[in-house]
Amino acid sequence: MNKAHYKVFNIKKFKQIVLVVLFAEAITSCGGGNISTPNTPLMCGTVSYPGALTPTEILESSKVWSFLSSPNLRPMKISVTTESAGLASGFTMITPFTAADVLYGQPGALMMDNSGNPLWFHPLASNLANMDFKVQRYYESPVLTFWQGSFLASGLSAPGSCYYILDNHYQIVKTVTAQNGFTSDGHEFLITPNNTALFIATKDVLLDLRPYGGAESGIVLDYSIQEIDLSNNKLIFFWDALKHIPITNTYESVGSMSSSGNIWDVYHMNAVSLTDDHNDILVSGRNTWTIYRINKPTGNIVWQLGGKQSSFTIESSASFSWQHDARFISNDLISMFDDNCCSSNSYTPPETPYSHGLFLRLNFADMTAKFESSYYHNPNVNSHSEGNLQILDNGNIFIGWGGSPHFSEFAMGGNDVNNLQKNLLYDATIPGENTTYRAYRYDWKATPFYPPNIVATSNDSGMVVYASWNGSTETKFWQIYAGTSVNDLKFVTSIAKTGFETTIPLAGNNSSYVQVKATDTIGSVLGVSAVITESIVEN
Repeated sequence: MNKAHYKVFNIKKFKQIVLVVLFAEAITSCGGGNISTPNTPLMCGTVSYPGALTPTEILESSKVWSFLSSPNLRPMKISVTTESAGLASGFTMITPFTAADVLYGQPGALMMDNSGNPLWFHPLASNLANMDFKVQRYYESPVLTFWQGSFLASGLSAPGSCYYILDNHYQIVKTVTAQNGFTSDGHEFLITPNNTALFIATKDVLLDLRPYGGAESGIVLDYSIQEIDLSNNKLIFFWDALKHIPITNTYESVGSMSSSGNIWDVYHMNAVSLTDDHNDILVSGRNTWTIYRINKPTGNIVWQLGGKQSSFTIESSASFSWQHDARFISNDLISMFDDNCCSSNSYTPPETPYSHGLFLRLNFADMTAKFESSYYHNPNVNSHSEGNLQILDNGNIFIGWGGSPHFSEFAMGGNDVNNLQKNLLYDATIPGENTTYRAYRYDWKATPFYPPNIVATSNDSGMVVYASWNGSTETKFWQIYAGTSVNDLKFVTSIAKTGFETTIPLAGNNSSYVQVKATDTIGSVLGVSAVITESIVEN
C-alpha cells in the first residue's frame, strides 16, 4: 500500500489502544494461602537498579518478530535447525537477554511452540530481565514462575529484584522477595510440595582478603539458601554459605574482582534441588566446582561431590567444573549441566573440554562417582556460563546451552563428542549475542484474563483483519463478526488460528465495524475482542 491513504480499523473512540497486558496494569489476583483467594498484587522488580546493564535494543530486524495487532510485543526470533519425530509435548520457555552491547528484540519471559512462534511474551525494558521461567505447581494448580529484576555490571542480580507466581490466566498470584538483607537471586526459585519456596539470595560482605591475596577491605559475595512459607511469607529456613564453606575452596581467582565490580564471587550458588529426604536439599556451587547435600535442620553438609573437599572419588570421565543446574534424580543419580568452562567470559583456555549435559552415578559403599551418560551439542560448544538439563515426562532430555545460544532436545541415551547427532531430536539457535539462562519444555494451558487484540486494514480488495491473543494456548479458530453498526454485527466467517497473529482477509466486505471471537476445537468461545471501527491514516 504505497498510495496516499490506507485504512486502519481501531478500537472505537480511541487512537490505537493495544490490549497487551503489562504487569503495571490492574491485576486482581495475588496474595498468600489458597490460590483461589486473591488479594492486591505487590509489584516488584519493575525499576532498574542504578548502573544496571542497558543494552541497545534492535527492534526492526529480520531477527525480531513484529505484529500489527500487538505492536508493543517485539520478541526475538529463534532459528530451528533440527526437528524430528519423538519430541515431548509442550512449549519451550526461555528468557531472552544479553550481556553484550546489542539486544535483538525485547528481554522478558518467552513461551514458544516448536516452530519458534511465540505463545506468550512478557516484554520488559532493556535494563530489566527475567530468569528461570518455568511451570510449577502451587496449591496443586499449575503456575508460571520467574525471577524479575536487573543485572549489575558484574552480571549479578541487583537489589529490588524478586520472584513472580502467575496463574493460568496470567494474573499475579504472588510475588516473593529475599529476606535478612539479602537480594533475590535469579538462579533458582523452587516451589516445594508443601507450598513453600526455596531460592538463592546474595549479599555483599566486607572482609579482610589479605590472607587470600586480596585487599585489606574487600567484598565477598555471600550466598544464602532461603525457604519461605508462601501462605504467610515467614522465613522457615536460612543457610549461609560463608558460615559453612571455606573461602579457600573456590576456583575463582581473587584477581577476578577487577572485572566484577570489586566483588569476589567465591561460591556462585546456582541451583537448589529437593532430595529423597524432605530434610535434605542439593545445592550447586559453580565456583567451588562442588555439589552439596545439606541437612536443613542442622545446616550441616552431609556430603560434597566434586571440588577441593569431595566426599567422593570421581573417575576421570565423570569429572566436572563450573557446573550449573545440579539435580537430585534418585538416591544415587545426579544430573547437571557441566559448563567445563571458564573462569573468564572472554577467554577459553586451550584444550578446554566441551560443555555438555551430564549424569553421574554415586556409589555410597565405596564413595565413588562414575559416568552414566552425556549430551553434547552439535557442533560442540564451550559455554562460559549458565545452562540447564531437564528430564521431560517422556524420558527425553531438554538442554539449554546457557552462554552458547542454543537449546536442544535429545532421546534418552545421550551421545559423545565423536557422535554428536546421536539421539538429537530438536535444536534451535538464538540470534546475535542474545542468551537465555535456562531453557525448559513444559505442557501449559492458559486462557488470558484480558481480551484478544484486533487491528484491520483495507485496500482495493477489501478488509484484512489481524488477530492475536497473547498467551492463549487453547484458541484454535477465529470467528469474525462484521456490520454497519456496533449493535448489528453478523457472523462472517471462521478461520483457523495460525502462528501468533492470524491474517484474515475479508474480500469485498464493506462493513464499518468488526469483532473477533476466539474459539476452541469444539467452537466454545474463549474470548471476545473489542469492536473496532474505521479510521484513515496517512502513509
